[in-house]
Amino acid sequence: METAAATGLTFRDATDSDVDALVALIDSAYRGDSSRIGWTTEADILQGQRTDAEAVLAVVKAPDSRLLIVERDGAPVACCQLEHRGDHAYFGMFAVSPALQGGGLGKVIITEAERTVRETWGVTEMHMTVISVREDLIAWYERRGYRRTGRMTPFPYGDERFGIPQRDDLRFELLVKPLAQV
Repeated sequence: METAAATGLTFRDATDSDVDALVALIDSAYRGDSSRIGWTTEADILQGQRTDAEAVLAVVKAPDSRLLIVERDGAPVACCQLEHRGDHAYFGMFAVSPALQGGGLGKVIITEAERTVRETWGVTEMHMTVISVREDLIAWYERRGYRRTGRMTPFPYGDERFGIPQRDDLRFELLVKPLAQV
């Protein structure tokens, strides 16, 4: 497996000044026509925004939370949220530039995220939630060692900060991966 250094990537904690670029990156990976370049698009199931500046800034500022920005040649190409929640970490707000999807970048980033939470917080599991109808995305996470739990939480219908649903069967499923201690 390639390492972050081998791919020319740098990882750093996002700051207030990164918020607008991160909103644009996250929205481009999931919503609208630009997201169709990559494979993680949600454009057929959700319209509108994926996130906004307020939500991204809240993650940047939250205690026990980090928003990692991944750069190549000084430009943001990906990001992910890491949040310490007791004996586990939560992985969210994961986005890779649509033009770079499918080339192995996501694998490098999630591996680095798992290493970071083990070393920083000593956690033994990583948790995430994925929209349950995103079978292709769930399968990708399963190939990385995550398992479906069947534990569902409702999608926030009526709250356009999360997008405008195009179907009525959206829910979030919890995926969990045990993290080997090194």
